[in-house]
Amino acid sequence: MSTFRFKQFAVRQEHCPMKVGTDGVLLGAWAQVAPTDRCILDIGTGTGLIALMMAQRAPEALVTGVDIGSVEEARANAEASPWASRLCFYCAPVQEFRPEAGERYDLILSNPPFFVDSLTCPDEGRTRVRHAVTLPFDELRDAVVRLLAPGGRFALILPVEESLRFETLCRGVLSPVRRTGVRTTPRRPVRRVLTEYLRAEEAQGRPCADDSLVIGTGEHECYTEEYRALTRDFYLKF
Repeated sequence: MSTFRFKQFAVRQEHCPMKVGTDGVLLGAWAQVAPTDRCILDIGTGTGLIALMMAQRAPEALVTGVDIGSVEEARANAEASPWASRLCFYCAPVQEFRPEAGERYDLILSNPPFFVDSLTCPDEGRTRVRHAVTLPFDELRDAVVRLLAPGGRFALILPVEESLRFETLCRGVLSPVRRTGVRTTPRRPVRRVLTEYLRAEEAQGRPCADDSLVIGTGEHECYTEEYRALTRDFYLKF
């Protein structure tokens, strides 16, 4: 499918190695957006999906996407959206990304590459976006700390084991304050973890709020009401 249509925008994905998927939509819908958010950053933007979701949800914010791969498709998707004037994209490793005006971001999001020890894929594009070769977790952490505004939040989605690994790397630097385990059906184990972080000094003494989300009921093409409610502003089918 070369174009994925949402209620308020469409995502062309002919050239991006990773297509629109549940992980990105979950993160874009789950991340908390504050009325005071003015600068939002999407790390590893790909097609621009999460950046577009943020532009829809935060009508006062300037949204930036950065990716080591080409961002031409993301730019085209932004230009075709209602929020073209508030979206911009840069082709650069986030480790080297320096905002032109020295901005720091109220909200940073990432659906990052996460395979660490597994074999790489013969497809170079898919390897780059799914294996933590060009963006190791410690370098992602350091980039977030450098770019995050005081009081800013960082939200990401990872598989369970990788989420634990990332959280361990962040101890003393970033602290989780909100965490949601995602199951595909009620009988399946948690497959993904959505986590929101604050700087450790800002989260001091604040417990992490844990909950869970189930996507489907277990019947074909039947979704739970909580998943429908979370993604209703985006998916055409809801």
